[in-house]
Amino acid sequence: MDAAGYNPRTVEEVFRDFKGRRAGLIKALTTDVEEFFQQCDPEKENLCLYGFPSEQWEVNLPAEEVPPELPEPALGINFARDGMQEKDWLSLVAVHSDAWLLAVSFYFGARFGFDKADRKRLFNMINDLPTVFEVVTGAAKKQQKEKSSISNHSSNKLKSNPKPVSSNLKERAETPGKFSRPQPQSQPKDEDDGILDEEDEDEHGDTLCGACGDNYASDEFWICCDICEKWFHGKCVKITPARAEHIKQYKCPSCSNKRARQ
Repeated sequence: MDAAGYNPRTVEEVFRDFKGRRAGLIKALTTDVEEFFQQCDPEKENLCLYGFPSEQWEVNLPAEEVPPELPEPALGINFARDGMQEKDWLSLVAVHSDAWLLAVSFYFGARFGFDKADRKRLFNMINDLPTVFEVVTGAAKKQQKEKSSISNHSSNKLKSNPKPVSSNLKERAETPGKFSRPQPQSQPKDEDDGILDEEDEDEHGDTLCGACGDNYASDEFWICCDICEKWFHGKCVKITPARAEHIKQYKCPSCSNKRARQ
C-alpha cells in the first residue's frame, strides 16, 4: 500500500503519520460519509478502510502479501453495512479504525527501536487527541463542552464531596476573591450563584482570622477548618498552599487539641 519508501523514524514523525491517517479516516466517516457508504458495497469482496498520512482515505481490498508491509485494517466492513443501523455501522468502523491507527503507530515504534520512554511519549501524544470513535459519535464535542463548563465553574463542579479541602485550598490560594466566607445560618443562600458579584467579594473584609483576629486580605492564603469552620491565615497556623494540597481534612490547632483531650 502506501508504506513503500515511507518510514517515519522518530516519535514526532510517527505522530505526524498518525494524525494524517486519523484525519483521513475521520473525513471518510463524517464529511465524505455518503461516498464512503456507497463504496462499501456488500456485494463486493472483503473491503478495508485505509487512512493515509496525506489525510486521504481509500476503500480497497486487503494487501495480497502475507504478512503485509503494515498492519491491515479490519476486513469485510462492507458485509456489515446493510445489516445494522448506519450510525451503529459507522461507529463500529470507527472503533476498528482506532485500533488500526494504534497498531500502525506502534508497528513503526517497534520497527525503529523505540524504547519505553519513546513509546510512552508517543502514546501520550496520541491519547491527547479524541479517538475516531469519539469524533464520529459526537462524544468528543460533548467532552469539550463538559471541560468548558468545568473551567467556567471551577470550584464546586469539580468537588466529589461537599467540601474536599485540598481542591478548595488550591483554588483559594490561586483566586482568593472567588470564594465567600461561610454564610451565617440566618442568611438565605442562592444555590444557583456560580460566580460571586462584587458585593459578595466585599464580604471577605468581614472575615476574621481565628488565630490573630485580623481581617481577610485577598492577597493572602487562607484555610478553613472543617470542624469549626473558622478561617485562618495560612501563616498563622503554619500551613502553606503546597502543604494544603495534601490535606484531606483540615483541623485547626484548637479543634485538634479538643479531639486529643477527648
